Amino acid sequence: MSKPISGESAPTQFKYIGKPRGTIDAPEKLKGQARYTADLLLPGMLHLRPVLSPHAHARIVSIDKEAALNIPGVRAVLDAKDLTHWRKKAASRVGALLARDEVMFQGHPVVVVVGETPQAAWDGASAVDVDYEEMDVVPDIATALQPGAPLVWPDGIPRDESDVSADHGAEKKGDSDSDSLPPNVHSMDSYTRGDVEEGFAAADVVLERDYRTGIVHQGYMEPQVCLASPDPMGIMTIYTSTQGPRSVHNDVSRLLDLPHTQIKVVPMVIGGGFGGKHGILEPLAVAVALEMRAPVKLELTRTEDFMTTMPAPAAEVWLKMGVKHDGSICAIQARIDVDNGVFAAASWSGLLAQLLASGYRAPHLRLDCREVVTHKPMAGPYRAPTAQTASFAMESHIDELARSLKLDPLEFRLQNAAGSGDLMSNGNPWPSLGLKECLNALKESELWKNRQTKENEGWGIAVGLWPCGVSPASAVCRMLSNGNVQVQVGSVDISGINSGFVQIVAEVLYIDPSKVEIIQVDSHTGPVAPPSGGSQVSYSLAGAISGATRNIKDQLAKLAAEHFEASEQDLVFEDGSVHVTGLPSKTISLAKLAKQAESRKGGAGPVIATSSNSIQENAPAVAVHAVKVAVDPETGQVSPKNYIAVQDVGFAINPMLIEGQVQGGVLQGLGWGLWEEMPYDAQGQLLASNFLDYAMPRADDSVFVDAVLVENPSPLGPLGIRGVGEPPIVPGGAAVANAVREVTGVRFEHLPIRPQTLWKAMNS
Repeated sequence: MSKPISGESAPTQFKYIGKPRGTIDAPEKLKGQARYTADLLLPGMLHLRPVLSPHAHARIVSIDKEAALNIPGVRAVLDAKDLTHWRKKAASRVGALLARDEVMFQGHPVVVVVGETPQAAWDGASAVDVDYEEMDVVPDIATALQPGAPLVWPDGIPRDESDVSADHGAEKKGDSDSDSLPPNVHSMDSYTRGDVEEGFAAADVVLERDYRTGIVHQGYMEPQVCLASPDPMGIMTIYTSTQGPRSVHNDVSRLLDLPHTQIKVVPMVIGGGFGGKHGILEPLAVAVALEMRAPVKLELTRTEDFMTTMPAPAAEVWLKMGVKHDGSICAIQARIDVDNGVFAAASWSGLLAQLLASGYRAPHLRLDCREVVTHKPMAGPYRAPTAQTASFAMESHIDELARSLKLDPLEFRLQNAAGSGDLMSNGNPWPSLGLKECLNALKESELWKNRQTKENEGWGIAVGLWPCGVSPASAVCRMLSNGNVQVQVGSVDISGINSGFVQIVAEVLYIDPSKVEIIQVDSHTGPVAPPSGGSQVSYSLAGAISGATRNIKDQLAKLAAEHFEASEQDLVFEDGSVHVTGLPSKTISLAKLAKQAESRKGGAGPVIATSSNSIQENAPAVAVHAVKVAVDPETGQVSPKNYIAVQDVGFAINPMLIEGQVQGGVLQGLGWGLWEEMPYDAQGQLLASNFLDYAMPRADDSVFVDAVLVENPSPLGPLGIRGVGEPPIVPGGAAVANAVREVTGVRFEHLPIRPQTLWKAMNS
């Protein structure tokens, strides 16, 4: 059940916003009418099947295409040399269209087979014979950093101008001096404040531990898929399941030297993304479409998706903290290593550092970060990337320190919690932070105050931070002669944000939400909008939508004032019409006003408006979770029993949808804590490449979630809103680990907590 807690300026007088309402796309999805990319069939369309490397590192000796080309329906078998529009060196996963001479990770595309039917392409791919000469493999961080380790890139690590981590709040870093970096390290950064040695000398308790999280897949139900279609006029239209159509547009243009004006990205309905669909396959599909001069569709199988896409990175954190007996934190020191896979085109370690050590005040700080390359697929974003690792390490440490000091873990957090204006680890002040508000909300929660436990049960709490992004955005709004309102946006709806936008438009114009249509426009003609990542779309775009709608309202007010020969200040907008104050019987519909504007000569013209905005500062979000678990002493099985999820949402445009976001994020966070990991062996071979082997939480693993929505308005965001999509996944693994520690006394330093590992630890 959602329990809004209103801040001082949280609005409560609205008719539509702030109220629960179903998603606008639910009917077509429930009826199976939604059209996904895989549903598209174009005349003359060809089908692609990639041939992926079975080795993590090998030289390509030869490629025998003859048998494949002899299969009926196979139109072409293309390798890197055949893609005449692609000549750039691969420096990121999206730029690694096909391997040239050498494969760098298991799942590296080597050949793409073009078939007239999916079966022909499949048969052709099975018949391609690639001869490899295996080479030394660097499978993990430990191997990569060993003295004398093989170099993943003997001629220097390639660097890419595209950085997807910037979409998720990471600071853009300049390239480190390559000559000064250790082998297999792409970049290094340090964040310091004060003197950590002085801080540790003043501490009464000093604790240091090593924490690790593994590679985790985003787990979307719809595999990666795209369709590239060239037309006779030279326009390349890309239909794709993507969270970032503008990113795809830019990458295709950059990698294939195509003019921006000749590319159009049409974002389709997305069957799940969670950060994993910012663009991977599109440049390859476009390159093949250009060679074949025909539409081509590339759709991965589940195993291919696991092998060749961009999962969340493995990370290792050595953390040392010192505290005084009174509970004050003296110093924080950490070494952070992130396994970026074979390409390191993102700055994940700096984001991890910011999230690790910015939640609690500390006068002395030193964080050293490294981006490490290995022979694995390039790491990518997964719903609040790196935040899960940061929360797991810091909140496990905080829990142990509270135990050492015999302090209440919640009060210990409250005592040290950072607030607005306190310095983050990067030296910048928090622009606005509701951590204390969320901790106090948990403290006052009825379920928390009345919590009870039986034998082998225990509670754990944890904090999760997320900076939330912000980007310039624009929108176009139009009043139609039938009384409907169309709003054009360039963003992608993966979580119900368009449903919230509908409520905003309805509120401004006082019309029924069913009269509002949100149109998702392609990248060629659509307004500027941020990618659907970083919990930034609503925060960035709601102001532009509201501004365009208010402009529409002003135009309608002028038209109505002329019609009634009255002052605009005396007009009342209500239920899709306008009347003069005190004369409700004399009304004119908005539809009629729009129709008059479209037909009258010499007037102001059709009722249409644009609006742009660029908020200067982001609005960070906080989640505080508490979970009760039961541990079976005979098997080590951990079962969540109750869950409290507190989150600062600023202002809840639609509490029901936010509650759904929270519940889904909680289940994914439990996945991090108890089930999910993509294991690789010493030869870089993936050992779980489908949903049979890769354990994910199931419906019967779900738990009751008491969602407590704290409405602590953001200073600059429209309506005081904050991003809500990513914070719910952040503290789950840490909260579970702390609950397991409470029940068993075992402190886990590696996620996930598997039953057999816990059983061994309990009985050792």
